[in-house]
Amino acid sequence: MSDSANPVRRRWIIGGVAVVAAAAGAGGAWWKERAGASGTSVPVDATFWTRRFERPEGGEVDFATLRGKPVLINFWATWCPPCVEELPMVDRFFRDQAANGWQVIGLAIDQPSAVRKFLARTPVSFPIGLAGLEGTELLRELGNTGGGLPFTMVVNAEGAVVARKMGKLEPADLDAWRQALVRG
Repeated sequence: MSDSANPVRRRWIIGGVAVVAAAAGAGGAWWKERAGASGTSVPVDATFWTRRFERPEGGEVDFATLRGKPVLINFWATWCPPCVEELPMVDRFFRDQAANGWQVIGLAIDQPSAVRKFLARTPVSFPIGLAGLEGTELLRELGNTGGGLPFTMVVNAEGAVVARKMGKLEPADLDAWRQALVRG
């Protein structure tokens, strides 16, 4: 092969390696976000249970009180259309499943004033925590490395993440999680 062809070949090889690396990274991120979907569970670390978030109406969401029960955590923001669209469905799930031991927490990755104004117009019955920038860090710690919203995860009664979903929830997601963790 001539010397002039080597730089072209080298670029193709480097480009191929970059594509393979990107695919591996995307596959790893997909696997992390889907943990639990195939029966794999990932325990949360001890600091997860020490988190506390101010509530818009006063008081706080204290994760320590959630231990030992299935918990659905929904990360959302007022500026995120799919987040706003799924909130009534999440609220309905909370009202229907609270008697079965489910806890539902909404963590708003938003300005407190925007959340308060939004909830005054569109109230929900499940607790909302004002997570702000701390919520963004928590998203990343829990496997949502891109920080996209909405993001929902389920922690089982044993304290392991058994499901994660990036993007808008569908009723089938909630039903599958309910059936898997509560058996009915």
